[in-house]
Amino acid sequence: MHNARKTSRPSLASPPIDDELYGITELAQEFGISLRAIRFYEDKGLLAPRRINGGRAYTRRDRVRLGLILRGKAVGMSLAEIEHILSLYGDHGEGHAKQLEYLVDRIDAAMRELDMRRCNIEAMCAELGEVKRQLQRTLAAKRRARKA
Repeated sequence: MHNARKTSRPSLASPPIDDELYGITELAQEFGISLRAIRFYEDKGLLAPRRINGGRAYTRRDRVRLGLILRGKAVGMSLAEIEHILSLYGDHGEGHAKQLEYLVDRIDAAMRELDMRRCNIEAMCAELGEVKRQLQRTLAAKRRARKA
């Protein structure tokens, strides 16, 4: 279904690049996900494919949105948060700056949380190291006592 234009000159015979269409199978293969996953995102209102002869035809915009959805899921965002980010963009990109600001704030918050987790992990590792050293000293003393 992908009908990418090969020439850079506009032509009546070939649609503009923004009219590229992708089939559901094509997107599933490209992103390494199931057809069911794509239908799920469609059911949630995150994708809105055209219907052509009873089949789904996804636009370039849908393809980009699917990529953003999958990246958001990969970093632990909820579908509600992903939907919010996508809605900030608007129909014609009028909210792109708001979208970027939101993402920068979200990344800052995630980095703060990860820094806090790292500090907690480092403290736990230090505590475990101390417990291990104490246990090793106790074990060595017991072994010496058995040999004596």
